[in-house]
Amino acid sequence: MTAPDTTIFSALESEVRGYCRNWPTVFDTAQGSWLRDESGREYLDFFAGAGALNYGHNNPVLKKALLDYIAGDHITHGLDMCTVAKRNFLETFSERILRPRNLDYKVQFTGPTGANSVEAALKLARKVTGRESVVNFTNAFHGMTLGALSVTGNSMKRAGAGVPLVHATPMPFDNYFNGVTEDFQWFERVLDDSGSGLNRPAAVIVETVQGEGGVNVARPEWLQALAELCARRDILLIVDDVQMGCGRTGPFFSFEIAGITPDIVTLSKSIGGYGLPMALTLFKPELDIWSPGEHNGTFRGNNPAFVTATAAITEYWADSKLQEQTLAKGARIERAFTDLAGRFDGVSTRGRGMVQGLVFADPEHAGKVCRLAYDNGLLAETSGPSDEVVKLLPPLTITEDELDHGLGILADATGSVCI
Repeated sequence: MTAPDTTIFSALESEVRGYCRNWPTVFDTAQGSWLRDESGREYLDFFAGAGALNYGHNNPVLKKALLDYIAGDHITHGLDMCTVAKRNFLETFSERILRPRNLDYKVQFTGPTGANSVEAALKLARKVTGRESVVNFTNAFHGMTLGALSVTGNSMKRAGAGVPLVHATPMPFDNYFNGVTEDFQWFERVLDDSGSGLNRPAAVIVETVQGEGGVNVARPEWLQALAELCARRDILLIVDDVQMGCGRTGPFFSFEIAGITPDIVTLSKSIGGYGLPMALTLFKPELDIWSPGEHNGTFRGNNPAFVTATAAITEYWADSKLQEQTLAKGARIERAFTDLAGRFDGVSTRGRGMVQGLVFADPEHAGKVCRLAYDNGLLAETSGPSDEVVKLLPPLTITEDELDHGLGILADATGSVCI
């Protein structure tokens, strides 16, 4: 087989590029759960655009809505102007997502990335409370801009900032001490101790499942206790649902399992449905104290994304079918991973819904498994502070046969590496 021509990428593109080093081919087309490179070789996708393609590649329902919209010469770039596409999205989002869950949120269209949504959430929390400090959690990941990096745990990514990252204080995520230390013991102690040096925080920001951090899953009771602590202390609770929202863990919002109502929620990635850039920051109406234009962005009005987002919600969130299928497929992955953990020493598993992780005591094994999987036609990435976790984020629309095929490739790769 002729090696793919990647000359232009290595010659002209920055050394910062990452995924292409792990998957050294030139991709050309995609459909559903599959990508094809320019030579025609197929790869099953257990990555789904880092969670931006929950409904698969070139989903035909979303594609038709998008093509019809473009063919009609409708608005593409709208800033925060009122448009038909935005109105349709807001009406659909309210009727299909917010109202059935008794969520009373205002919707802010930020710049079209998760980091933009997080930056808006942090700014708003500080504006509302008049405080500067934000509490985040160990192994968190919230984005690559300076504010988002300040509440991110990964030392390599933080170092890239080049300046001190301030006004944020990390606290231990659920099970950080393997159950030895009582939940929030340290957090509550420093809040009460005038000698602790902790400024009273404006907000706490948390992921219910830390994807980049290694598929660390917060228990519902831990999230409930966190929400109660924040309510008692007049601290705003921000849930970052950029990767885990839009059905990734089963329900549309990942925090639904805990029965909590965050003050602020960040959404991006799959909210656009088709992989088109789009992000939202949701917050309780009493927090909406922005002045007009105080937080803006040139591409906050990506109308084609509003169209595909509306189509995705209409197609997949009219009933509970997708949620039920996601939970069933997640259980299927969990069973396969539990079997591998039982067969090989130093292997364990954790996850929720269709974000699942295969954890290796030897971090090098995770990378080797992903490389072998790629060689056999499967895309999967590693995560965790030492890249010790094989993280699965398949499209929610993947078929059971496709899922089993990919899990078979992973099982063979794990066996080859661990034996």
